[in-house]
Amino acid sequence: MCTEIIDNDTSVIDDAIISEIDRADAGQVAKVERDQAGKLVVHMTGRPEPIVDAKVVRYFPWSLPAAYISIRDDGKEVVMLKTLDELDDASRAIVEKELADKIFNPKILQVLQVKREFGISSLSAITDRGEIFFQFHGRDDVRLLSPTRALFRDVDGNTFELPDIREMDPASRKMLRRYF
Repeated sequence: MCTEIIDNDTSVIDDAIISEIDRADAGQVAKVERDQAGKLVVHMTGRPEPIVDAKVVRYFPWSLPAAYISIRDDGKEVVMLKTLDELDDASRAIVEKELADKIFNPKILQVLQVKREFGISSLSAITDRGEIFFQFHGRDDVRLLSPTRALFRDVDGNTFELPDIREMDPASRKMLRRYF
């Protein structure tokens, strides 16, 4: 059993869960593209009509972001990709962009300031999407994904990822130490 914390809860990835997902018989994706309206279209081997306006969902968005991707039609799973490597390069690029666009999840690169006042913490940082400022309720809104990786959830429900505290500058590490 893995002991890594996943997604938005405190459950663990159990080998039995992965094994059950691995047994899913889903068919093969021949090609993924966008139609003129910008909808995701999935062509599958053995299926005469493509799936128009398909949705892609990660089973484990934080712990295994490039694995176990569900392709859905009208809310029902039609195929599960164990990895994105199952797709050709063009299809993979489209699915990766679709997944990236689904979740606004800036990665914190440098912390500029952390202040705590009246039970609310305020954090200013530089992310891969620009400079941000957000507020959160201290440790209750920090989810450790590993000993060096965390998610911060602000008071509005947005998440900000800290990919690896070891990669941050010393001043940033010092400001974030209390949350690890």
